[in-house]
Amino acid sequence: MTLLLALLLDALLGEPPARFHPVVLMGRYLAWAWPRVRGFWSGAFYWGLGVFLFTFPALLLDLLLRPLAWDWVALGFLLKPLFSLRMLLEEVRAVEASLGRDLEEARGRLSRIVSRPTQDLSPEEIREAALESLAENLSDSLLAPLLYYALFGLAGAALYRYANTADAMWGYPQHGSRGTVAARADDLLNLVPARITGLLLCPPRLWLRLFREAPKTPSPNAGFPMAALALRLGVRLRKPGAYALNEEAPSPTPESTARALFLGGSLGYGAGMVLGLLLGP
Repeated sequence: MTLLLALLLDALLGEPPARFHPVVLMGRYLAWAWPRVRGFWSGAFYWGLGVFLFTFPALLLDLLLRPLAWDWVALGFLLKPLFSLRMLLEEVRAVEASLGRDLEEARGRLSRIVSRPTQDLSPEEIREAALESLAENLSDSLLAPLLYYALFGLAGAALYRYANTADAMWGYPQHGSRGTVAARADDLLNLVPARITGLLLCPPRLWLRLFREAPKTPSPNAGFPMAALALRLGVRLRKPGAYALNEEAPSPTPESTARALFLGGSLGYGAGMVLGLLLGP
């Protein structure tokens, strides 16, 4: 019931205000800690401190609330901010809508959901990047936190969300050893969710191709959901100068984005509901 309520809250209400959002608090802590990180060991210390600050309270709340008769209501409200699907779909839809109005506006909208530079991207590159973000975040922002909640409760979802946020802020290669722990922890936590997402997105008849395409990306995990979406839609997804997935296929069209949004929404909420029903009350 907890997970089903959280999914309903996401679909109806979206994200809570920033001042109450735990992921915003995680980001503020990581921004505060980063200037204090000098190398590998200090990076490990401040990363671990963040794990304690955000995971331990979640564990205590979980233990305190579960004996209560209406624990699923409180836990549902606490779980909701630790994953997001509605906002992801809205952001990708907004990028596509901007492409129909103004290229600079579309580049600006895309910069909200990707880390790559967007100022020189063509319309087709913008659309490809938006679809890549949709695919990758179906794993990072939805399936992975829900899976860790199912396995380890609220603390598991909080730990995953913190690790994923830390990687997004600290885990770039140019940061060297300072961000190594953040990057490797996120890689480890995403090994299973990324592959499950890829298998769910990709038709079974294309699974062999999926395992050939996915390793083309520098990330050990992101290639699975991205390659799966490319194969499912029959389009090419690429990052110029880095990789091309399903390279021989055409670039996606507005109709491809519409199909991807429908697929992402139905698969995301559908998989979440199945997981919630399997967990029971």
